[in-house]
Amino acid sequence: MLTFNAILRHEGIGVKKVRLVRHQYTGGPGRPTPYDLWRANDGRLETYQQIQRRKRFAVGDLLATFVVTPNSDTLFVGLYSVDGVGSVPPGVTDPTQSDLDVTGMNFYDIHRDQRLADYAGHLTVDWGKGFLAWVQYADRHEKAVLEIRKEITEPPFPGFSEFICDVDKDKIAAIPLTWQAVLRSVRGVYLLVCKETGKQYVGSAKSEGGLWQRLLDYAQTGDGGNVELRRRGPRPYQFTVLEVVNSDFGIEKTEEAWKRKLLTREFGLNEN
Repeated sequence: MLTFNAILRHEGIGVKKVRLVRHQYTGGPGRPTPYDLWRANDGRLETYQQIQRRKRFAVGDLLATFVVTPNSDTLFVGLYSVDGVGSVPPGVTDPTQSDLDVTGMNFYDIHRDQRLADYAGHLTVDWGKGFLAWVQYADRHEKAVLEIRKEITEPPFPGFSEFICDVDKDKIAAIPLTWQAVLRSVRGVYLLVCKETGKQYVGSAKSEGGLWQRLLDYAQTGDGGNVELRRRGPRPYQFTVLEVVNSDFGIEKTEEAWKRKLLTREFGLNEN
């Protein structure tokens, strides 16, 4: 069995200096996960790792950093050296929560170590059952290597006719970035189905952010601002796309047509 420690030793890296760090954050729809930050490749993952509420690392540590993917894989994304520690300057916010001011927290001086760069984005490990222990000593934990991929892959977008998503914060937060971009790029008419009663609601996404923004609206409020749905209180809904329409006039006409076809005024949740 190939282990991550065996790879460290093969590359001449002392395992006693290495801390294994597994980043997993699902703060809700509209907020990026550490995996999203890594895919963006704009330095925000590094900033996220530098900011710590507690004393997590020691100067001289090497951090073998992993992120959790939308498929729940533990993916290696790089090796980093801890060169110092200070305090977060005023006005800095958490990269995953733009409304969270982290002024005064521990701010580690961390730099990328190019060793193991060929494995970054390609190697996954079995983290084991201790998910809450997101920082571990490498020499005390043998992590089995599950896969070394040739390419970084996300499941392909299934197409609008096949896309189905429960209006649930955790499930929406796990939607791959490439899928989010597709949904954000178009406007159109969607269908909500109550999973308790089967009653249907036809709506449309007309604003900037397209279908993705409308899905976020429902996840955040439970009713998306719809009076009819607000009266019902919290209910489990399923979101699907009925038709993509990229003109305001066309959306309204198409939305009206779908209400008539599905009889959502007579037997569903539409009141107008």
